[in-house]
Amino acid sequence: MAISKAQQRAVNKYIKGNYDRINLVVPKGRKAAIEAHAQSKGESVNGLLNGLLRAELGMSEEAWKHGEGDGGNL
Repeated sequence: MAISKAQQRAVNKYIKGNYDRINLVVPKGRKAAIEAHAQSKGESVNGLLNGLLRAELGMSEEAWKHGEGDGGNL
């Protein structure tokens, strides 16, 4: 089911107001391997990377989702 332009604008506005973006650059050929690894774990690449970063920073999922604290490492 296709979404309307108005729906996409609303989603984009929500994302812009609630999330920061990070551009990740990896060596050629790694992207497919990362995507396959994420899929094997039942995750999106974004979900996998967020989980890895959250764990590395020692943050709870709740604190991570709400942008609370810095895990004591930043």
